Amino acid sequence: MKSALKSRIVSAVEGDLEQIEAALSNNLTPNLSLVKDIAGHLLFSGGKRLRPLLFLLSSRLCDYPDDLAVRFSTLFEYLHAATLLHDDVVDRADMRRGKQTAHATWGSPRVVLTGDFLLARSLTLAAETKLPRIIKVIANITEEMSQGEIDQLEKKGKLDLTEAEYMAVIQGKTAVLIEGACKSGAIIAQAAGEKEAALCDYGHHLGVAFQMADDLLDYTADARTLGKNPGADIREGKLTLPLIHALAQADEGDRRWMEKVISDKEFNESDFDGIVEKLHLYGGIDYTESRARDHVEQAKKSLEIFDDCESKNIMMLLADYAIARNV
Repeated sequence: MKSALKSRIVSAVEGDLEQIEAALSNNLTPNLSLVKDIAGHLLFSGGKRLRPLLFLLSSRLCDYPDDLAVRFSTLFEYLHAATLLHDDVVDRADMRRGKQTAHATWGSPRVVLTGDFLLARSLTLAAETKLPRIIKVIANITEEMSQGEIDQLEKKGKLDLTEAEYMAVIQGKTAVLIEGACKSGAIIAQAAGEKEAALCDYGHHLGVAFQMADDLLDYTADARTLGKNPGADIREGKLTLPLIHALAQADEGDRRWMEKVISDKEFNESDFDGIVEKLHLYGGIDYTESRARDHVEQAKKSLEIFDDCESKNIMMLLADYAIARNV
């Protein structure tokens, strides 16, 4: 199912992805080759290009005809890459997309400043649209993502983290950027208010579903599939929905054992395997899958306002793919 669905999507958007790749390279234009090397280490290491693609599809869904849509779409990938560079430094991560993180090669100061450059580049492209509402959307995304990451940092190791607190974190760190890409597609096309609202809803629910699926993969995928070592979240003290739910359902003895493993930064592979067993035993995996599926259905329902067309069909497939990655 996963490979077939992915093949359908890639086949449908292959031309768009080629244009996005070319535009990402052409629009980068730093003055220093080192900045280009560091930015390119992440930008051109196999990202899905989901955010610029959603901007393109949303603009087309609202009948935007301008070829500049591809150029403007890249701002969302630059912004996304900037946050990943910064996050890897904060988390002291070793791997990203199957290879060594940028800060492990060039050091944290250079990588943080390169992230700042990519953020500035995204703002420059937003200004080129000459639409104050898009500039405001990008500024709001930057604010919310920064606060989302700070919120997550403050909650690291919090053993009584609630589902509501978790939802607030993933709204800020993931959903807001995907929602903003979809909303900006409607804005640039000067779409009616109800269409803009529908695309905002689609982006929100898709973003939540994608993050929940990513959180599941941390417990269900191997390093090759994941692009980093499994169990990274728990080793960094990040409690995600599978673990939050399992802790709430566990009996006292198992809960205490799980809390002990979570609190031990040097837990071994056997301990991690034990945690995964508890997630299955107490329904953390199934519950998270169910919640992600609910958000996928809500995302697809948001598109009912639009007539059937190729862009709508692709966006429906993308919603299904959000959780198919974990199947």
